[in-house]
Amino acid sequence: MRILLIEDDTVLGAAVRDQIAADGHPVDWVTRLDTARDALAGAAFDLILLDLMLPDGRGIPFLKALRIRGDATPVIILTALDQVSDRIEGLNAGADDYIVKPFDLSELSARIGSVARRYTGNPNPIVTHGDLEIDRAARSIRRKGKPLQLTAREWALLEAFLTRPGQLLSKTQLEEKLYAFESEVESNTIEVHVSRLRKKLGSNVIETERGLGYRLGAP
Repeated sequence: MRILLIEDDTVLGAAVRDQIAADGHPVDWVTRLDTARDALAGAAFDLILLDLMLPDGRGIPFLKALRIRGDATPVIILTALDQVSDRIEGLNAGADDYIVKPFDLSELSARIGSVARRYTGNPNPIVTHGDLEIDRAARSIRRKGKPLQLTAREWALLEAFLTRPGQLLSKTQLEEKLYAFESEVESNTIEVHVSRLRKKLGSNVIETERGLGYRLGAP
């Protein structure tokens, strides 16, 4: 799940970025709204973490503008504004969750997972696919009852398929889920990761549509 973090506090921003990365999500961190607009224009994100007080403006008008133009990307507000009226304003503007600073980073991870599951139509963190049992909240997976170990990038790729079961995902779409802007993407990266996932999860878990992309196979 690719996440856009909009936060101008460098200490908090670095901590949140590192937490998200440790959870296996690629993250793009910006400190201004104008940079955030450029990021959204150039890539598809699965979630936005939005501070409300930025150097070049407030987050609420930015959020309202997203919703007015039909952008349904989930948004979690991260802010020091703790009044009930502030929470109401944020939620009414289109936020999916509202977290008051300071907050525990583990709670942020749980909130991110909860919002993501709601948007995929399955609030249950446990997903069963054939002989696989996948706990998306704990980021653990078992095959025929035996635990498997996935790398952060393998998790990100698997999550992309789980989020859109049965849908064909192009190589470009998958690359965007794996990397932030500054990361180098090699031409065979997706092929290598898909091959590794098949070895761990089963050869039929991911199907290839030659020249078009990949999809999650039938259970």
